[in-house]
Formats: sequence, C-alpha cells, structure tokens
Amino acid sequence: MGVLDDKVAIVTGSARGIGRATAELLAEHGAKVVINDLEADLAREAAGAIDGETAVYTGDLTLGEAPGELVQTAIDAWGRLDSIVNNAGYTIDAPIHKMSDEALERMLDIHTVVPFKVIRAAAPHLREPAKREREEGREVFRKIVNVSSISGTMGNAGQANYSAGKNAVVGLTKTLAKEWGQFKINVNAVAFGWIETRLTATKEGENTMEIGGRTVQLGIPEAMRGMATYVIPLGRTGTPEEAAGGVFFLCSPWSNFVHGQVLNITGGQFTGMTT
Repeated sequence: MGVLDDKVAIVTGSARGIGRATAELLAEHGAKVVINDLEADLAREAAGAIDGETAVYTGDLTLGEAPGELVQTAIDAWGRLDSIVNNAGYTIDAPIHKMSDEALERMLDIHTVVPFKVIRAAAPHLREPAKREREEGREVFRKIVNVSSISGTMGNAGQANYSAGKNAVVGLTKTLAKEWGQFKINVNAVAFGWIETRLTATKEGENTMEIGGRTVQLGIPEAMRGMATYVIPLGRTGTPEEAAGGVFFLCSPWSNFVHGQVLNITGGQFTGMTT
C-alpha cells in the first residue's frame, strides 16, 4: 500500500530527466500520473515504462488552450486531481546585452506563465472538492510544487531571462499559498542547484532540442562543469532521482504543514545556501 494510493498527479516535462524521475517516484508510491512532454514518442515511451497507471498529454504548454487540455486529461482519465508538479522548462543563455526579446519572453512563458495557466485551469478541480470537505469538517490535502532554481533565487550570469522566470514562480508560489491555504492546498517550490540533466550537460555536441520550429542549444561550457566539486560541499552534482526526492516529499502527507516554502535541493551549493 502506497502513501499516494488513488492520488492523481500531473508532472509537466516528464518524459526525461527530473520530470521523469519524479513521475516514476510518485507512481511507485501509488499515484496515477499524467505524463507531459513536447516529444510525443518519448512521452508515450515513458508512460509505458512506468509501473503504474498513466495518461499522456503531449504538446507545447505555451500555446493556446494546452494548459487547460493538460488538466482535462487528468479529469477525463480519473475524475480528480490531487497534485501538480510544474517542472517543464529549458534555457536560452546569453549576456543581457546580447539577449533578444524573444529569448526573454520564451523563458518567462515556460517558467512563469505556463505554471500560472496550469494552476488556474486546475482551480475548480482543486478548490471545489476542498470546499465540500471543509463543510464536512474533513481535512484532505492537495499539493502544488513549482520548480524554481537557485539561478532564480540567487541570480546567475548569462541567465537574466531564466533567472527572472524562476524568481517569478517563487512569487507565484508564495502568493498562491496565501490564497489557497484555506483549502488545504499546500503550495511550495523547489530550487534546484546543479542536477545532471540536459540543461547542465556539456554545451558542445548535439545537446539541443526543437521548440516551435527553432533549435535551442542546451547545456553549459565544459570549463564551468569542472567547477562543480568546488562549489558543492557534498563534492558532486545531484542526480534526477535525488532531485525527485524533494518533490516527492512536498507531494507526500509528510509535508502537510509545509506551506509557502522554497526547498533548496543543491547539495549545499555555495550560491544557494543563503536563500
């Protein structure tokens, strides 16, 4: 018997990396999970590989009615929604004097506007059952976890756009915590440090993704990767599975009295120890 039995979760950007590790961990503990990703084949492969009940919604969440359609996928499949993990994202790096308007707007769209729209679309499915439970004198907790970064909470050279989007989602988190605490909807964020994903892999080679017909270069220069052991007291970068552990905690019953917080998952990385 799992601690998340019969719970329904949406995890955006969950075909690979931290998102997939999170979806797998939630499912391992009993949750039914909606897998979402831009890459349809990869999303279906991830859903099929997960040991548990899954549904799939593919597509660009920055377009049209996609956030509402994502939420409706969970409702159509299982008739309820208990947890949302707003994880989808990527980077477009440049110093600010070389950064285009498009690069800024894309980062704000995926890291701040999309979580806002997904949460807004989910509002009736989270608030209305909570109102009934409150009238009945019952406490049933639901969870929202927004993914931020220490680039957002502390800043990072070359990432003015990404940092702005990741900082803004912290403000969204704290505001929503004040609005929805009355409904026993825990709203928290995680701020990741150096986790081994495509975003922190070497910038050289074929580390790219296609978004809206544009090829986006991911990763960081190899010289910067060599700094990891110097800035992380634990002496290494984190794994997607370790990152997922913090998200799982905030989706679990053990976090019922954790609300409006930002959990740093950094290995003690120096740039994130004072947030």
